[in-house]
Amino acid sequence: MSNEAPVTAGSATPAAGGAANAPAAGNIASYIDHTLLKPEASEAEVLKVCAEAAEYRFKSVCVNPVWVKSVKKALKGSGVLTCSVVGFPLGATPSDVKAFEARGAVLDGAEEVDMVINIAAARANDKGALVDDIAAVAEAVHEGGAILKVIIETALLDDAQKVLACEAAVEAGADFVKTSTGFNGGGATAADVALMRRTVGPDLGVKASGGVRSLADAQAMIAAGATRIGASSGIAIVKGEQGSSAY
Repeated sequence: MSNEAPVTAGSATPAAGGAANAPAAGNIASYIDHTLLKPEASEAEVLKVCAEAAEYRFKSVCVNPVWVKSVKKALKGSGVLTCSVVGFPLGATPSDVKAFEARGAVLDGAEEVDMVINIAAARANDKGALVDDIAAVAEAVHEGGAILKVIIETALLDDAQKVLACEAAVEAGADFVKTSTGFNGGGATAADVALMRRTVGPDLGVKASGGVRSLADAQAMIAAGATRIGASSGIAIVKGEQGSSAY
């Protein structure tokens, strides 16, 4: 799969952001992965998120793997994509297990998969281990025609480690890099998004996730180079309000 596809196909989002490209509230929904990743989320809550995504025309609904089939069914005909997570939220899972989980999510209907890297490998500056980890999942995801977003968990890395993780994602054939899970003590910052964009260049997507709760937050991330926003405050963002969600 071409690395350019997730940035350009079916999306009006820019390849590299920039202040001039930061969208107004009425145009930002197509950037947003409407997200519900709480472990205690109920089926009713998941279906509510799907209904909201269809109403506001968000880019995707992102859920834990157990809900992929339900989400795919609920979103049928809406044009909203189904997204799931792998190795979430710690990343401390063997690569072959992550690949198995990813393959199952795609078979269940996920069109996008967000994986968490081996964070310990990034902190140890072990690029080879990172490439192997990401490549195993990329192969499984791409076999099913889906795209892969790689969560590097910026809050746990210094800048050199962030660059290393992004370089590994490029080398391993990922389609996006993503800032955060939102579950490990920190979220997206415009500075991290800009660093990631500089590292991966114009052809990969960059997803800002964790703590994006307002239109101003989302616009700042897009101006810094994000082409996707992960948020559970999507409705507040498109309404120009302040969200209260932790993710």
